[in-house]
Amino acid sequence: MSRHARPTVVLVHGAFADASGFARVIPELTAAGMEVVAPAVPNRGLVDDAAYIASVIRAVEGPVILVGHSYGGAVITLAGTEDNVRALVYLAGYALEEGESLGELQGRFPASGLADALVRTPFPVAGSTETGIDVSVEPEKFPALFAADVDPETAAVLAVSQRPLAARAFAEAAPVAAWRTKPSWGLVATSDRTINPDVERYGYERAGMTTVEVDSSHLVMLAQPRAVVELIQDAARATLR
Repeated sequence: MSRHARPTVVLVHGAFADASGFARVIPELTAAGMEVVAPAVPNRGLVDDAAYIASVIRAVEGPVILVGHSYGGAVITLAGTEDNVRALVYLAGYALEEGESLGELQGRFPASGLADALVRTPFPVAGSTETGIDVSVEPEKFPALFAADVDPETAAVLAVSQRPLAARAFAEAAPVAAWRTKPSWGLVATSDRTINPDVERYGYERAGMTTVEVDSSHLVMLAQPRAVVELIQDAARATLR
């Protein structure tokens, strides 16, 4: 890959998490000569979150490989329409169809263990008398659901440092599906207990993605970072000549 074609990899985290989930992936990407941006997703709603990530992408000079984990997959499905995005990479993620919501996609398949572990907490909405609802995961259930093959001390820290997702994100329909116009790759975490792996497979197959399957928990970036890096590099090599 020529120097001028080296991409910036934008890493989009999911719900109940932050960009520290990419801690084992970022050093390998930078060592390979790639620039990396790992923004904090607001987790306030699908359309708003995608608009924010789109603004991050527009600030990047040159080509972008856009990577989304979990709910971040839904976010990149919208934000990936930006002109400088060359490829989409989904990690144990939601590949929504245009007009489809997270709830609708999940509802096609048996629920994972996540549904019984969710906690709903009201929060004030600025400039409004209405109350929003934040969704998070019971901390004691988090390690087994998300990170069964991750270092237990790390999993325990992640459990108590969650970034909740506003409940409205589950019902918002995707106005676009970037995978219709951008080459896409998908990783199925076959031991995922957060998202039913069949949800991941279905979305990827529907989109015609190049797909790999990895024996991993939901937090594949921490459990199997080499597989994640290789998939991102595959996407970069295939789309940037």
